[in-house]
Amino acid sequence: MTLSIRPATPADVPVILRFVRELAAFEREPDAVEATDAMLERALFTERAAEAAIAERDGEPVGFAVFFHNFSTWTGRKGLYLEDLYVTPGARGSGVGKALLRHLARLAIERDCARFEWAVLDWNQPAIDFYTAQGAEMQADWRIERVTGSALARLAETD
Repeated sequence: MTLSIRPATPADVPVILRFVRELAAFEREPDAVEATDAMLERALFTERAAEAAIAERDGEPVGFAVFFHNFSTWTGRKGLYLEDLYVTPGARGSGVGKALLRHLARLAIERDCARFEWAVLDWNQPAIDFYTAQGAEMQADWRIERVTGSALARLAETD
């Protein structure tokens, strides 16, 4: 069996959205996905807000990663931020996730990124263990803050 990682193309959008929905179900938020094919195609291939990589085993998609650049004022350099990493249940434990992480680590080095980082749910111990085995270090002192929906609108209101 041959595993390959390649950049996503517009033709991959339905597969990407299917993987996003499967990931949301795994993360106990099956109804949280608002994205559509059109939204993902625009964001990934028109606006270039993010990029995606597809993992294929013998030509069949078995996983994906969506990522984008962020920036560190402390290092004065961009970083690579992994938004989503997903491997189908039947392909887990076969090196697909590790191959996707390696692919992104190589991209980060090629693009002169100072960091490669991501968030992981605190209850997802298998993922935490996997990331730790790849050399990742948990940033215990940092917490993610988020403002969405009506709270975002209130924050944006002018005085």
